[in-house]
Amino acid sequence: MKGDVKNGHCVVFIWITLSQNICFRQQLFSLKEHDIETPHGVLHVTLRGTPKGNRPVILTYHDIGLNHKSCFNTLFNFEDMQEITQHFAVVHVDAPGQQESAPPFPTGYQYPTMDVLAEMLPSVLTQLKINSVIGIGVGAGAYILTRLALNEPALVEGLVLINVDPCAKGWIDWAASKLSGWTSSLVDIIMSHHFSTDELTENQEIIQTYRLHIAQDIDQDNLAHFCHSYNSRRDLEIERPILGLNENTVKTLKCPALLIVGDTTLPLHLWMADCGGLPQVVQPGKLAEAFKYFVQGMGYIPHVLLSHLNSEPVPTASMTRLARSRTHSASSMGSADGSRSRAHTSSQMEGATGGPVNDNQTRPQTMEVSC
Repeated sequence: MKGDVKNGHCVVFIWITLSQNICFRQQLFSLKEHDIETPHGVLHVTLRGTPKGNRPVILTYHDIGLNHKSCFNTLFNFEDMQEITQHFAVVHVDAPGQQESAPPFPTGYQYPTMDVLAEMLPSVLTQLKINSVIGIGVGAGAYILTRLALNEPALVEGLVLINVDPCAKGWIDWAASKLSGWTSSLVDIIMSHHFSTDELTENQEIIQTYRLHIAQDIDQDNLAHFCHSYNSRRDLEIERPILGLNENTVKTLKCPALLIVGDTTLPLHLWMADCGGLPQVVQPGKLAEAFKYFVQGMGYIPHVLLSHLNSEPVPTASMTRLARSRTHSASSMGSADGSRSRAHTSSQMEGATGGPVNDNQTRPQTMEVSC
């Protein structure tokens, strides 16, 4: 102990921990909820913290059957995320009608398409005086934020996409959704969208929690509207740029992107062990670690301090515990592997419901979290 105090490690670590806890409490007290009018309707958003100068804000968007609290509270309340939220304000967006205590839509209400949901976001950012964002999206939210980045590349500095499906539904998926809709409730279909068969039988505590949330905390008609909108999405049509051929004309993301899936979902680009469709809930520590390295690589956090490693910051150049995968390419988002991702579970819903980026960053890298 004396040696640690003499070297300053113990004192620095305690001071940083206390500073993080104080900052976290301040952020909890600085939560501000807004109902913001856009050209396409009202969006409920929650601002956590205060935007800091020209630094981007973290923008989150949840999946079907969830809202910003049930989708992201576990992650953002996790200890290691407190270091990040000291450096960034956070804006949580709830899809129309999905927030807590949302009133039911009137009869005949036309729910926004996925494209329109993305088009609502620039107006929200303008009214909040936010110039740029780093997006974190899950499922439907990941699709919406990807569409935002394609439409407004100057607004999006980076993306973390969890279980994103960039493809529209094919006719085989449409037929499967009709059959499954006759035998499954909306709640059951959404549960199978979020959790694997093994998870549904093994992790009863979390399964029961989310089943009750989906069934009781969100108006079921409102939920059906959002599910139908997601199930009617268009193909994002993202292609791999080829240097010297089509890098200036191909439709692709202009920002760095980190793509994440659990190991019980079909593998895409970043494999996260011991979790399924909700990595941010089941493994918040692993996701927090991956996200820290991601924003660090963008140049916004000078060092990474992880509570489960030691008291010494990890140097900026370090990629400890993150290894590049040799088997997948993150730029294959529009490939055949991507088209198969989560297509079956997401296709079931219709039947039931009726900083500067350098050249290297423009070519997304695949990483594997090994925690």
